Amino acid sequence: MEVNYSNYYKEAAYYCEVNNLNQDKFILIDLGLHSGYKRFFVYDFKKKEVSKSYMVSHGCGDNQWGGTSSKNNARMSNEFDSHCSSLGKYVVLDRGVSQWGIKVNYVLQGKDKTNSNARSRAIVLHSWDAISDNEVYPQGTPEGWGCPAVSNESMKEIDELLKTNKKVLMWVVKS
Repeated sequence: MEVNYSNYYKEAAYYCEVNNLNQDKFILIDLGLHSGYKRFFVYDFKKKEVSKSYMVSHGCGDNQWGGTSSKNNARMSNEFDSHCSSLGKYVVLDRGVSQWGIKVNYVLQGKDKTNSNARSRAIVLHSWDAISDNEVYPQGTPEGWGCPAVSNESMKEIDELLKTNKKVLMWVVKS
C-alpha cells in the first residue's frame, strides 16, 4: 500500500519557507491509512526522503477510548469534546511535561481552520504506553482523545529531533 506524498512534500517545503519554519525536517501524519500501519513520517527536506516512520494514534470520537473501532476510518473534528483528531498544518512549539508515556509532550499550534482549536483542546504530541513500536495490522492502534500519540521508544527519538529542530511543521492529512 504505497501512497505518493510528493505533492505534500513540495507544498510543505514552500509553506516552511514562506512561514519561516524549519527547513530541514517536517512531520507528515496520514490518518487516511489504517491505524495498524506506520503513518507518522519524518521527512528530510535536504535528502528528499522519509528518514523515520512511526506508529501513531488518532482520536476515538464517539467510540470507546483505547479501542480500535475506527482503525480504517478516523473521524476528524476541530470541536471541543469531540475526542477526534484534526486535519491541517500545525507548528510544533514548546516541550512540556506529559502525564502519559515518557512524560514529555510538545504543544501544537493549529494553523488552519480545521485545527484552530488545537491549543485550547490541549491537543499535544505525546507518547502512550499502549502504542506499539511495530506495525500491528490487521489490528489497529488504540485510540485516544485526538492527540497524535506515539510509542515511548518512538517519542525518545522524536524528542531528540525536536530538541534540536525548532518550529517544525507537523501536517496531518487523510490520503
